[in-house]
Amino acid sequence: MIHADPSTINKSGSPSPERCQEQVQRILKSATFRNSATLQQLLQFLTTKVFEGGGAEALKEYTIGVEAFGRSDDFDPKTDTIVRVQIHRLRQKLAEYYDADGINDPILIEIPKGHYLPSFEAAAISGPDPKRNVTPQPDGVSSAAAHLAGQNPEIGKLDIHGPKRRSGWFLFGAAALTAAVVVGVFVGGFFLGNRQLKNDLAGFAPTTGTQLASGNSADPVKAFWASFLGNDSAPVIAYPDAVFLLDDSNDLFRFRRGASDDRGAVVDPHLAQQFASSPSLVAKAGQLYYENGYTGTGELQGIAMLSNLFGQMGVKATVKPSRDITPDDLRQHNVILLGSPFQNVAVAQLITPGDFNFKNPDSRHEEWRAQIVNSHPRANEASAYGTERDPGTQALRADYALITIQPGLIPGRYIAVLGGLDTTGTEGAILFATSRPGVEELSRAFTASPGSGTKGEMPLFQALIRVRLEKGYDVLGANLVTMHRLPSANTRGAAGTSQHDPSH
Repeated sequence: MIHADPSTINKSGSPSPERCQEQVQRILKSATFRNSATLQQLLQFLTTKVFEGGGAEALKEYTIGVEAFGRSDDFDPKTDTIVRVQIHRLRQKLAEYYDADGINDPILIEIPKGHYLPSFEAAAISGPDPKRNVTPQPDGVSSAAAHLAGQNPEIGKLDIHGPKRRSGWFLFGAAALTAAVVVGVFVGGFFLGNRQLKNDLAGFAPTTGTQLASGNSADPVKAFWASFLGNDSAPVIAYPDAVFLLDDSNDLFRFRRGASDDRGAVVDPHLAQQFASSPSLVAKAGQLYYENGYTGTGELQGIAMLSNLFGQMGVKATVKPSRDITPDDLRQHNVILLGSPFQNVAVAQLITPGDFNFKNPDSRHEEWRAQIVNSHPRANEASAYGTERDPGTQALRADYALITIQPGLIPGRYIAVLGGLDTTGTEGAILFATSRPGVEELSRAFTASPGSGTKGEMPLFQALIRVRLEKGYDVLGANLVTMHRLPSANTRGAAGTSQHDPSH
């Protein structure tokens, strides 16, 4: 016989406010939501609105965009779909939670279609495999939520930090992504259209009332990045825009070397066959065109994490493709380069040689063969690190990445490189560098590592990160493998003196 758990229901027949708040905390602390900080924050924001009252009509897409995601006052939900995308993902994540961790939970939280306020219902339980059949109220708020609206309990306001979130399929550029996956001649994970990325993530406006954080911030993450930024309130984030050759069927072929032209320009057939990764396939492809409008999903997620964090610090980053980095960018701003030298031309030109370096044993065939080589391994360190696969399915289960903080072109400016062997490694590195546990671990490792830094100078180092994966693309978490210091800027001069000019 199907029945509701009576311990969760008050005299009115609705779950009590206390039980509803306990259920929210149970979900936030679950394994399903553990690495989904953006969705945790969104769920907490929405449920807080339920507890505060006001009804479904008071919570608009604009309000969520500005208050929950730090969008500026001119946020336009018609052109910026972040709220709809994240609400959709939250519905999916809640369903995943109740199919696993929360299968026997006493209270069911749902977000009815067409509404943003969650509903709270006492779950129907029938043995070990309950079937939950809940009909939301017409206004999208359950009777429990209506009861809660009159309680107005004191609960903490949402405090947005950089989103340390699991990877997944972003909906941006889906048609182009499908075409890209058809031809397996490029690597770096899953690629998305850079044009949409430019439109959606070309810098987040600072959150109202925030100012550039100082190095004395109580938040170690903000203190770390404030130390990196110094007096720069407009750092540059550069994402990879690797070059592909596009045929008339919209299939892509990786083009690693050789002179390239503007996007859409016709490719010389001889040049294509000479430098493309798969000359035999290129020879059969017909007319080809240059295409650099794709980047990895991990880099896209990383831009969101960094921009969100910087927005909380009162910093508005400029987001641009790596090929658009100029000498003025390097002189006037701190620059954050995303991705490895295999996909990001600026990383290949500007990364400082250290004990750790990216190496691809086959310039034409990568397919997760690349490694991070350790030229001076210490005790318990390997000489090389590569992507790890499940021995049975061969699905990727771990990636490796480097976090490098190095001097910029002039004193007082720095370059950060956060790049993985795969796009998932890049996401994991940024996840680590924008999380409190990660930054605290970096600080401890730098203090314990051999060598001495200059007092008052930004720590210079290379940190090797292992990124745990599920399904080959879902980032579960990241941990520090080891850290090696880089020489102080005062002892070797500014970086880039022997590097190529990135504007060429």
